[in-house]
Amino acid sequence: MSLLEKIDRREAVMGIIGLGYVGLPLAVACAEAGFQVRGIDIDAEKVAAVNHQESYIEDVTSERLASLAERISATTDYAVLAECDAVSVCVPTPLRKTGDPDVSYIISATDQIARYLHPGMLVVLESTTYPGTTTEIALPRLEEGGLRVGEDFYLCFSPERVDPGRKDWTTQTTPKVIGGVTPACLAAGEALYGAAMETIVPVSSPAAAEMAKLLENTFRAVNIAMVNEMLLMCEKLDLDVWEVIEAAATKPFGFMKFTPGPGIGGHCIPIDPLYLSWKLKSLKFTARFIDLADEINSAMPEYWVVQEQAALNALVKPVKGSQILVLGVAYKKDTSDLRESPALDIIHLLGEKGAVVVYHDPYVSAFNHDGMAMISEPDLAAALPAADCVVIVTDHSVYDWAQIARQSRLVVDTRNALRDRD
Repeated sequence: MSLLEKIDRREAVMGIIGLGYVGLPLAVACAEAGFQVRGIDIDAEKVAAVNHQESYIEDVTSERLASLAERISATTDYAVLAECDAVSVCVPTPLRKTGDPDVSYIISATDQIARYLHPGMLVVLESTTYPGTTTEIALPRLEEGGLRVGEDFYLCFSPERVDPGRKDWTTQTTPKVIGGVTPACLAAGEALYGAAMETIVPVSSPAAAEMAKLLENTFRAVNIAMVNEMLLMCEKLDLDVWEVIEAAATKPFGFMKFTPGPGIGGHCIPIDPLYLSWKLKSLKFTARFIDLADEINSAMPEYWVVQEQAALNALVKPVKGSQILVLGVAYKKDTSDLRESPALDIIHLLGEKGAVVVYHDPYVSAFNHDGMAMISEPDLAAALPAADCVVIVTDHSVYDWAQIARQSRLVVDTRNALRDRD
């Protein structure tokens, strides 16, 4: 039976490497479409949680996972790939400290797939990376065993578009871009993802799909940088940046509202544009917008620490020795996602200045970042009046803003969370 027939009859077995914010929701979507799913992760705790139907991702409830117990299983053993008809790679793609892309997770996953690659198998790379990764890194490794792409197996790139905590757009409803190495590869990828997702957007090649993902996130990074710089400009001009933004946002065409904040977080926006910048440097081209946006956004935590220092100085209190309560350490509201969170940079910077920093986050009970281990304050009502300064970083909707305003001695609001609140 061909792969397309197996997909059509929902008899194809789907493998997913990496069970994080991308992989687990994808596993659920494929299982709900009727496929058997084999999740693979090097983290034994995640594997155990999936097998016990205990979700660690806000976008997937444990109840939903339990309803799919007969279709989803997880393991740390890559040998399960031998029984998979298709496999999606959803592994991290961080930056090295030097700023170069770290594709070691992609290479490791691809090498494992190559060990168990068999005729008729579909491989889809979802991890965000620079244009050319699919054909320059994954393809040669997969063809080393003698099988040929488009004839013996199929290879595509389909970038993830996960926005943790979002309810209006899900894995199933968000349009899915996909590019295949050959027309046969694209047809296989469209068939598989089309069975689980509402809208498939085919493009001419994996590189076009890789570039589309980077364009999406570069657009966000550049516009956030622009409005962050607008904050600095309005401060110099003694203008209220929020009044300016709200006024501009009344234009019904030609304007998209972005708001300033403490920096940028998550895996995509702070990192993905730098993949593109790195790739272009190898072609002797400087991505000036990307580099400037990164410079502006990366400087925002320092800007807000200076604002906190100035606010304390106005009360004749030094930062050193002051107790500062940071509200929210996740990079976005109503999630536990700490990836690249600017709150962590703010905490580090305040600590370097001698502040006694504590935090409260209803979604993050504890964390360990670059040797800094912290536990969330258990009693927010007691922590607020005890702090010399409260720094609002993440605008979690569960916070009682009236209580925060009433019980705090001093508030520095990096996200304007108290604006228009009682």
